[in-house]
Amino acid sequence: MDKALLVGIILPNHNKIDIENHLSELSMLAETAGVEVLGEITQNLSNINPAFYVGKGKASQVVEKAKVLDANLIIFDEELSPAQIKNYHKLSKNIKVLDRSALILDIFKKHAKTREAKTQVELALCQYLLPRLTRQWTHLERQMGGVGTRAGMGETQIEIDRRLIRDKISKLKLDLKKIDSERITQSQKRGNEFRVALVGYTNAGKSTLFNSLTGNDVYVQDQLFATLDTTVRKLRLNKMHRVLISDTVGFIRKLPHNLVASFRSTLKELLEADLILIVLDASSSLIDEHLNTIKNVLSDLNAIDIPKSIIMNKIDQIDKEQELKKIRSKFPGAIFISALHHLKLDDIKFHIIDKIESEFETFDITIPYHKGKTISQLQNKVEIIESNYGDTEISLKIKGKKDIIEKILR
Repeated sequence: MDKALLVGIILPNHNKIDIENHLSELSMLAETAGVEVLGEITQNLSNINPAFYVGKGKASQVVEKAKVLDANLIIFDEELSPAQIKNYHKLSKNIKVLDRSALILDIFKKHAKTREAKTQVELALCQYLLPRLTRQWTHLERQMGGVGTRAGMGETQIEIDRRLIRDKISKLKLDLKKIDSERITQSQKRGNEFRVALVGYTNAGKSTLFNSLTGNDVYVQDQLFATLDTTVRKLRLNKMHRVLISDTVGFIRKLPHNLVASFRSTLKELLEADLILIVLDASSSLIDEHLNTIKNVLSDLNAIDIPKSIIMNKIDQIDKEQELKKIRSKFPGAIFISALHHLKLDDIKFHIIDKIESEFETFDITIPYHKGKTISQLQNKVEIIESNYGDTEISLKIKGKKDIIEKILR
């Protein structure tokens, strides 16, 4: 089992409590990746050192502490540049140095199950690796193999590996385009049904909520990034309304850019949603930071204009009534639930119904009895408020989406 020393940086706009919380999250990431955390080290920093991120003296101290602890990994809670990683490998010899992005990519690689997720993670990993190739990553042709991967005259091993990675990136991008077109076809088949997307910080309980609402069995684990693939299911809200609800990959602070870019096709479900439900862990001390992270990722995906509502999950984990009151006053429009204990889930359903019906209009129509098919379709698709039966026709007061009613009447 890998053993790690974690390194946190306190920049001028952060305080010690922020860094403790961030290192706690990094520790959870490490555990999710199957790494044992032996210790932590923090450094106050006013300027980033281009060679080591921290000063050279502190960098040597970090390496020495890792040796004393018998750690074979040093993990930084920041993204290191290719030059910084290279310098650390010269300094640390046999101790491997990772940054936060590499750790997240490793977790995604372990958790990817479907062809789409595996392709997306592989692409992000190759794009991350390309500028960071050092001797520790050489001999990729043994992994990638195949005709045409032999060295040309005068090529160094790193040059061969760079060429192999570029070829692989091109192939993975083509594979993703094919998968993307399959997803578009699936999406078109779903027609014009109302769509709800669940988003949230990783481990906020999205998948538990998804399962509780739909009776589904999406994989749930108390760890970061348990779910990578978007799952879509039908959810019946009442006799009149049903929606398509999707569960997406969890977000996290400083999610690697390559990963967000390669997961765009998975996250397209968000862009097609009529309503986004942002699931937050009400018991977390970092609610504001988590909400900002989610808003930033949604902004990167151009999902800012889609209506959003906040779901405060895990209210069963808040002991003090005073604390709950404080959160309620801070987030006045939020819906407070416990997905695990099925508490207040109907509040979410009523909220979605309100959102659907906010677009509804009321119509008075008269239909002759011989148009039985039209009457039947109206009974199934819209809400009938009032009905009066005449000798040859029926008069109805109905409520529903204008385009659906017009389509039926045509």
